[in-house]
Amino acid sequence: MRKIVVLDGYVANPGDLSWGPLESLGELIVYDRSAPEEVAARIGDAEIVLTNKVDITAEIMDVCPSLRFIGEMATGYNNIDVVAAKARGILVTNIPAYSTASVAQMVFAFLLEIAQQIVPHSNAVHTGRWTNCEDFCFRDYPLFELEGKTLGIIGYGAIGKRVAKIAVALGMKVLAYSRTYRPELSIEDVKIVTLDELLAYSQVITLHFPQNDDSINFINQETIAQMQDGVILINTARGGCVVERDLREALESGKISWYAADVLSTEPPTEDNPLLGAPNSLITPHIAWMTMEARTRLLQVAYENVKAYIEGSPVHVVNP
Repeated sequence: MRKIVVLDGYVANPGDLSWGPLESLGELIVYDRSAPEEVAARIGDAEIVLTNKVDITAEIMDVCPSLRFIGEMATGYNNIDVVAAKARGILVTNIPAYSTASVAQMVFAFLLEIAQQIVPHSNAVHTGRWTNCEDFCFRDYPLFELEGKTLGIIGYGAIGKRVAKIAVALGMKVLAYSRTYRPELSIEDVKIVTLDELLAYSQVITLHFPQNDDSINFINQETIAQMQDGVILINTARGGCVVERDLREALESGKISWYAADVLSTEPPTEDNPLLGAPNSLITPHIAWMTMEARTRLLQVAYENVKAYIEGSPVHVVNP
């Protein structure tokens, strides 16, 4: 019977979903969390390993010779040395598109909160401000409409396209940039542009690309300088794609009016992370993907990936 090890299963399934389908494929061992020094021993002689955020390095692969399949329980797989895996004949798969709807929803949760300031106004009502108000209403913060604003989408994959669809429905103008720049892909409501054009003309910019050698520190002092004054920046991609110290300085100067992020460079963040306590910033603990529906899809596709590997017809392979 094949041995299947899940290194960090708790966040995806804290007990409200079932590991049953995976259990049907072999001897399943699920760890809630695994510290770096525990990984090699926990993999041991397993053939199949699933990981969400636990790093699997070349050194770990070398001391786990039975390992033949690594399943990333997410879309991004920068925690796995895929080059080393390929050199050792280890298949690596990921789970694409499982959280598209959830992440796109998070983008507009951020954006609508910034536009309407719902939480601070609700808090003010609960503390008696409205009860003691001389007028029938009050406003503590500027409010604005999204209709007519220009949204720039950097990274025009599945999530980027879903974000564009919602933005168009809200009456926004949409610019999109992809590393494989193809202006002929422009459609009536979405214009494919260069990065320079997107940075210059967008009032809201949202990031939707993987973290890799090309995208590390993608948003920095130089790219921020190209943006409009008062731009809103949203990051539901990866924390390492931005230089956080540069973001803090841009927020303090007002160059960026709001920064909304579901990700940070180190997770959980260290106490000295420059974005903690930054003005006009919304930061959530990497929850965009965590809806019940998205996690259900994640576990289903994880099962399907393992099953396809066992049957000799692997799918969603990232190191072919």
